Amino acid sequence: MAAKKILFLTGDFAEDYETMVPFQALQMVGHTVHAVCPGKKSGDKIKTAIHDFEGDQTYTEKPGHLFALNYSFAEVDAAAYDALMIAGGRAPEYLRLNPRVIEIVRQFASANKPIAAVCHGAQLLAAAGVIKGKRISAYPACAPEVTLAGGHYAEVEVNDAVTDGNFVTAPAWPAHPQWLAQFLVLLGTEIKL
Repeated sequence: MAAKKILFLTGDFAEDYETMVPFQALQMVGHTVHAVCPGKKSGDKIKTAIHDFEGDQTYTEKPGHLFALNYSFAEVDAAAYDALMIAGGRAPEYLRLNPRVIEIVRQFASANKPIAAVCHGAQLLAAAGVIKGKRISAYPACAPEVTLAGGHYAEVEVNDAVTDGNFVTAPAWPAHPQWLAQFLVLLGTEIKL
């Protein structure tokens, strides 16, 4: 397996698990992962939030860990990466307002490179207009955005994920085993024990 270079888009108040776990897991299997946030550089930290499902109408939110970025957003060249990963949580709500972020998402989609998005990450895919005709999962509150962008909202269990073409999406962090496994398949990653 050749190691891949992955761009990881995140931002303040991204979901803690949806930031920390995939960032570490992809490095664990040998990939290079550049975690970036608009307006920030390598070494800067973002705040994360822990979202939990406790029987309310939506998730609850608690302060998460500080997450150190390891690459500068201003230096991102989408052509230099093999894949894109988008963290969920509240960060995509704001990231989708950044024209450069939208341009980056479109570059990955037009090059048919693997794109993984979890939870509210679908908001970036919808804002970029890249999911028309695709089956996309997301946190249920994002279903209208997926549909309005021409995607087919995939209502799956919270611990499941969906692959459609170059997109791997999931509703929330409980889907990490399925979401990450499906993304690794798209990357061509083989794990031998």
